[in-house]
Amino acid sequence: MIENTNKKTYVITGATSGIGLAIMEGLAEKEMNLIGIGRSPELCKRRQELFRGKYPQGKMKYIVADLSLQPEVRNAAVLIGETLNGWKLKTLDGLVNNAGTFTFWQTLTPEGFETQWAVNHLAPFLLTHLLLPWLKKSSNARVIAISSGSHYGAKLDWSNIQQLGRYNPLKAYKQSKLANVLFTAELNRRLGSDSSIQGAAADPGLVNTEIGGKSQSRLAKRIWDHRRRKGIPPAQSAAGIIKLLVEVDLKAQSAVYWKDGIPKIPDPFALNEDYGRRLWEISAQMTGVSLQKDS
Repeated sequence: MIENTNKKTYVITGATSGIGLAIMEGLAEKEMNLIGIGRSPELCKRRQELFRGKYPQGKMKYIVADLSLQPEVRNAAVLIGETLNGWKLKTLDGLVNNAGTFTFWQTLTPEGFETQWAVNHLAPFLLTHLLLPWLKKSSNARVIAISSGSHYGAKLDWSNIQQLGRYNPLKAYKQSKLANVLFTAELNRRLGSDSSIQGAAADPGLVNTEIGGKSQSRLAKRIWDHRRRKGIPPAQSAAGIIKLLVEVDLKAQSAVYWKDGIPKIPDPFALNEDYGRRLWEISAQMTGVSLQKDS
């Protein structure tokens, strides 16, 4: 068998179900090397066995990590590096920060962070930073953040960015999705125009997934179950994200926000450079990340 010289390597978070699983399947069909991250050991094992049986052409590995916990994010980055070394690969060509959560009641992680903020924003911020050395070795790497159209009209409350003590679940979700776009724009600014890495925030649309069904609230579950029936299949949403990974020339487009593989104008708040810098500094403090220009 002749090896596919165009084969690239991608890391996908939230890769055991929904959009993440669909992205994995779409890339596996293209014979790419894949590392998926999921929280459930059982699901990760099941998915890994499925992929290895169905798509034997590409290298495949699932890593178990609870991304609400920063030590597990850091350990996942170490395991990704060990996996790449074991595969004798020197580069990582893309990271899709897809894992997300919605919590109806305010819950804090053991580290004291609001859970939506921890999973939807801090984990992508930290994991991207930890994988930059691998991404920089690629000639054309992509960092994709799965945001949402719900970021429109959202604002970050700088005095209480996690809404501690006055929690509104929808506001918390919208803020985290706005943070995804702000982070992506600031990442591109810090990396600079000469960087081989390009970030993009993707709007997946309304997708029929289980994210809202995992809520602790019965009412929230019923509302989401009704709403998601109007959503598109995960594979349809994943197609646009895969397009950003393997087809679109992100540098030529110079856009930060995308839907269905097509650039869109995000909320003006998300493009404000002062806000991007401020969010970066707050996030760096919360995760212990260096404030160097390209970190």
